[in-house]
Amino acid sequence: MFPFSSRNKMSDAPEVNPAPAKHTEPHPLDALTGGAFSAATSGERASRIREWLQTQPAPEQLQEVFKELSGRDKGAARAVRERLDEIRRAKGQEAIAAEWAEKAQGLLSAGKLNIADALAWQRDAAKAGAPLSREPLASLKLQLAERMKVIEDLQHRVQVQREAAVLLAQRIEVLSTKPWRDAQAALEALRVDVDRWQQQAQELTGDPSWASVEARFPPLLDASRTQLLVVWDAFQPAVAQAVAAAQDPAAALPPVPVWADELRVARGQPSETAAAQQASARPAARPKVDPEVREKAGQAVREALGKLERETAEGHGKASAGAAAALRAVLKTHGKHIDAAFEQQVHTALVAAGELEGWQRWSADQVREDLVARAEGLLQRPEGQALGGRKMQETLRQLREQWKQADQGGPANHALWKKFDEACNAAHKVVEAWLEKVRADAAEHKAQRVALIEEVKAWTAAQASAGQPDWKAVNRALHQFGDRWRDGGHVSEKVFTELQPQWKEAMSAAAAPLETAQKDSLARRHALIDEAVALGATPALRVDAVKALQQRWQSEAQSVPLDRKHEQKLWDAFRKPIDEAFNRKSADRDKMAGEISARDRVVLEASKALEEANASGDAQKIRAAMAALDAALRGQALANEAAASAAATAEPRPAVSAESAAAGPTDAAAPDVEEGNANVDQSAPVPATAAPKPAPRPVVAVRGDDRPGMKKDAPAVPGRPGRPGDRKDGRGPRDAGRGGDARGDRFGDRGDRFSERSEPRGPRLGDSAFRAQREALEHAQSTLRKLAAQAHGEALTQLIAAWQKRDSAQLPSTQELGGQVQGTVRTAWAQAVSAAPQGDASEALLRLEMAAEVPTPAEQLQARRAMQLQLLTRRNDPTPVQTWGQDVARVLASPSDESSARRLQNALKALLRK
Repeated sequence: MFPFSSRNKMSDAPEVNPAPAKHTEPHPLDALTGGAFSAATSGERASRIREWLQTQPAPEQLQEVFKELSGRDKGAARAVRERLDEIRRAKGQEAIAAEWAEKAQGLLSAGKLNIADALAWQRDAAKAGAPLSREPLASLKLQLAERMKVIEDLQHRVQVQREAAVLLAQRIEVLSTKPWRDAQAALEALRVDVDRWQQQAQELTGDPSWASVEARFPPLLDASRTQLLVVWDAFQPAVAQAVAAAQDPAAALPPVPVWADELRVARGQPSETAAAQQASARPAARPKVDPEVREKAGQAVREALGKLERETAEGHGKASAGAAAALRAVLKTHGKHIDAAFEQQVHTALVAAGELEGWQRWSADQVREDLVARAEGLLQRPEGQALGGRKMQETLRQLREQWKQADQGGPANHALWKKFDEACNAAHKVVEAWLEKVRADAAEHKAQRVALIEEVKAWTAAQASAGQPDWKAVNRALHQFGDRWRDGGHVSEKVFTELQPQWKEAMSAAAAPLETAQKDSLARRHALIDEAVALGATPALRVDAVKALQQRWQSEAQSVPLDRKHEQKLWDAFRKPIDEAFNRKSADRDKMAGEISARDRVVLEASKALEEANASGDAQKIRAAMAALDAALRGQALANEAAASAAATAEPRPAVSAESAAAGPTDAAAPDVEEGNANVDQSAPVPATAAPKPAPRPVVAVRGDDRPGMKKDAPAVPGRPGRPGDRKDGRGPRDAGRGGDARGDRFGDRGDRFSERSEPRGPRLGDSAFRAQREALEHAQSTLRKLAAQAHGEALTQLIAAWQKRDSAQLPSTQELGGQVQGTVRTAWAQAVSAAPQGDASEALLRLEMAAEVPTPAEQLQARRAMQLQLLTRRNDPTPVQTWGQDVARVLASPSDESSARRLQNALKALLRK
């Protein structure tokens, strides 16, 4: 609200009656706009324009009305311009939406959809300002998202198929190391799994979105299919051949070494291993070889051996394996042509290369064993440190990825893989339980959100059947519904996409009456703003009309709530013209006040000097400046100048004897003093008025300056100026005119007693001068308090330093210590400091703390209580408050320490201020 004065400061001049308006012809657009052009006021014109805009006129009509109205009333034309801008923006949005919808249709209609292109479409459309939340872009965005989801699902299934093919191949390889009967038993199960894998791979390649899969995934699926079929096609004939060899001893043995040895043993023949051992046991006779052939064979073996030794020394695992294979191939051809020593060297190099390859296998097994231990430790964590479902899922995924990397670096270890897989499956039960809980929570949250939507619909129906609603309660209920929806818990993106349109529809229906009421309230507030503009533009400001207008605004604001920021902007627009009118009125009043008076200038100069003294930090300068300001406030500067100019012509006044003064106040008459006059005319003679002498009255009480030893003719000491409303005349001239009034005899001594208020006050200070002197005095008093506290602290510091150094020269002076310390006390302190330390100061410190009423350290509380009891028994002894100066001397005479110095400083800090 605006501050209003309790008095009506408007001019009493009668208002000029406005001339009657001339009758003009109606504007051609009045029929279209509902009489907006013929409206009397700007507010009414704007109100009719807003009503016309609610009819949704055509853009051509809007343009025509704006063209005609912008030259007459820009405020009313603003609403038309905003509607035109809105239509222009809507057309621009439609064009942008059509452009990006066409691009989205092109992406969807293409046979191959690139995920990066779909994401780029959404990003670029948002940057271009396309309305992605409105149709048709919203549905196109949803279609692209579903298409990308299908493509990503296909890519994920390709990876799953690849892993499944690897596992099937590993199962077949493991069966080739076991008896052939185990392989025969697992043949049917493997055939079913292989057929299912091929069927799933065929489904992937036959999917309509298979063409949109990234280029790296189809080769992966083809390679997995080829590898699996090669192993499977070799496994089936081997099993059939093993079965035939087991039934017919004359049949050929299968190509699998384990199965062939098993069948040889069953036929009663030695295995390949035993035959090889027998062949190696018989030494073969070496035929004679041509020296040239021997030399060439040695050269070839020597080159292969050197390459293997270099690769082994450098630690290249793969290169050393290749070099070892090349050396073995050379040995197969030329090994029979080298001597025994060279052959031993070759075998040593091959053993070293095999150790390197074995180390790689060992390191890979070490990594696998660590992964197995980590997988088994997932369920063996201490109590309170168990992993949650999401963390467990991420950890398992990381462990399986690390196992895949370990398999790529070396041959597989099926035993460790089985342990690792069992541990991971056991830990995955935690993930399954967590997923079940997440699904249950999602179902519960979905039910809560559906119930909330139904509750909003029921609330909307109840509000529609009720009478006039409380719009504040309605707004509060809508905000509560929104908060409950936001706090409704997590649901899946699909469920949220399904429920969000229903929620928006229900909330739109619930908020429709409030939005209508807000729209009407907005129109009424705009009308009030127009009235405030018109009222503020009037030459003579009507305060009663302003108050009534503000009450109407407050009633409207309390009935229908708006958005806080929007409501604040409307309020600022409403109060701006009225504030400008009041500011204009204040400026006119200040302008009429004229220039500043002479006394105000004196007070302002004195205030400025006092501020400069405050900035200097000198207490003497501050006090002197305060005295000068006090003199300026009393008007003494102007009075002194007038007295100096009239001193030459002033007649000497007759002296009044003590006897005549005691006789009564009517012996001499004082000049008349008018309130508010700073100068007294002393040049005019003062006539004496004869009055009958009153009868003497006995003195009942001695008051004021009638005390023995006081002089009545001594001038009173000037004090502070009186408060507003105090009398300034002291009843002198008025009582003298009355003669010997008993009332004057009885209270005549008040003229001396209240002489500090008997001076004329002088003209009233202006606002700027009054504020300047008040702020200067406040700053001066604050600065003096700070300086006093600083000086007090420095004096205590010097006193403690003089005691510690036993140097009386460092002892502060009596003036620095303050009025509580007399010269004799300071002399006693100096003697105590200069003398050699002696005595105990514990009792003196306790007395000082009792005198200063400061706390005593915890270890001395018992002694303080004992001393208080002793002092109660010594009635005639002086109290600690009376002897604290001597107690300080006793402390200063004793040896100084940190604890005693701190206790003495705390006590003196309070005692020197009293």
